[in-house]
Amino acid sequence: RTGIMTSYKFISTTRVGSGSYYRISHDSTSTQTSMTFGLFVPSRFATNMDESAINKENVPVIYWLSGLTCDDTNFAMKAGAFSHAERENVALVMPDTSPRGEDVPNVDSYDLGVGAGFYVNATQEPYSKHYQMYSYVTEELPALLEEQFNIGKQGLRSITGHSMGGHGALTIALKDNNKSWVSVSAFSPICNPTNCPWGEKAFKAYLGSIDAGLAHDATVLLSENGGATVYDEILIEQGADDNFLSGGQLLPENFVDAAKSVGQKVTLNMRDGYDHSYYFIASFIGDHISFHAKRLRSKYAEILVLESSSSLDFSSTTGKTITCQAMVARAPRQPLTLETITVGVPLKGEVRVKVMANALCHTDIY
Repeated sequence: RTGIMTSYKFISTTRVGSGSYYRISHDSTSTQTSMTFGLFVPSRFATNMDESAINKENVPVIYWLSGLTCDDTNFAMKAGAFSHAERENVALVMPDTSPRGEDVPNVDSYDLGVGAGFYVNATQEPYSKHYQMYSYVTEELPALLEEQFNIGKQGLRSITGHSMGGHGALTIALKDNNKSWVSVSAFSPICNPTNCPWGEKAFKAYLGSIDAGLAHDATVLLSENGGATVYDEILIEQGADDNFLSGGQLLPENFVDAAKSVGQKVTLNMRDGYDHSYYFIASFIGDHISFHAKRLRSKYAEILVLESSSSLDFSSTTGKTITCQAMVARAPRQPLTLETITVGVPLKGEVRVKVMANALCHTDIY
């Protein structure tokens, strides 16, 4: 299937509950490789995946960014998220964590190279050609989903992730100046990567220095608050028994302190007995999907209001009698009938009101 932006193909389609889970591949202009992403579409929006469908709804979507060593499938297989997304009528998109392929440079280390793209645009050789994950997640993938499936249009998208993906979600949301994301949350995120071994290693390799990574450090971005989007709430889930927490890789306390300094509300849930695994994610993913779905519904309502207001141009009827249809009761206890009526030009002290929608109680009729 070929569109204006890119060609794509379905690798697989799997029924999950009432919805469907797709794996889709396409040639990426960002990474200059083939990229694969997962996509769950709830049953309400099933027709959006049909090429022949004409009127496709705008589908709210949550982006999930996975952590070190993961690909596009880990979350789909382990998190148990699809039933929650079906209930809330939101799509889920799950990109890969890095480019892949024979020409993609890699090292013998779980925390650098393939599976560890860190959601930045690499500037250093040998990574700069392919490791452009920031552009892929923020520009290319949203454009594909919007154009091909009408998913996430008009900023109807939220973002979350785990560990390295939590870092990606927080930094992508905080770096955004265009209100591209409705809400942001994270599981066990790397909150202050310029001050932890994972981040230092990645930033030196991909960007040339730790200082170059300051622009991709959630704690620094929030502290400076220079043009960063401020959200009504940022939700973070953290296992208290996470060995990477005790090992100094995650540093959520630094992020919370930065939030306090700038007045950003952050809810940090420290969960006793939970570690860094997908068992932890599966335990609380429903809360995060509901968190985002609530805000996506509010955003969708705003979009509908704006679309309605664009039709409120009265210049063509000003000073003229209007002919329209109305439900009319000519006498008490008589049934309502649909009639064509005329509405005269308002006299002094009168206004003419356009009714967009209404509802009648039976007591209102008489």
